[in-house]
Amino acid sequence: MTFCTSIHCMDGRIQESTIRYLKENYEVDYVDAITEPGPCKILAENQDKILVDSILSRIDISINKHKSQLIFISGHYDCAGNPVDKTTQIDQVQKSIEFLKHNYPDTEISGLWIDDRWKVYGI
Repeated sequence: MTFCTSIHCMDGRIQESTIRYLKENYEVDYVDAITEPGPCKILAENQDKILVDSILSRIDISINKHKSQLIFISGHYDCAGNPVDKTTQIDQVQKSIEFLKHNYPDTEISGLWIDDRWKVYGI
């Protein structure tokens, strides 16, 4: 039984496609979903200590209890919690990856982008 951790928006339009993509492309059985509106912005800016600590606490559970060895952070088209363009969100995803690598240096961390058709791409 293998797990990965996906930090993605609470937007219901991206849930199924994100989980399906991770299961199909990374051979995991389960996806621990950590959802917030606009999480790539939250982690990239690292200004809201309560939200950042909450996300990190949930990652800790996924890694320590479920033995997740992969973390994904994503951005998506038409995000209500982070209404910026694709380029800005991809930059935020990259900054989030760097932030997470600092906190979880022994864990593989990657980014995702979900487009207007809810198709998931690795970035």
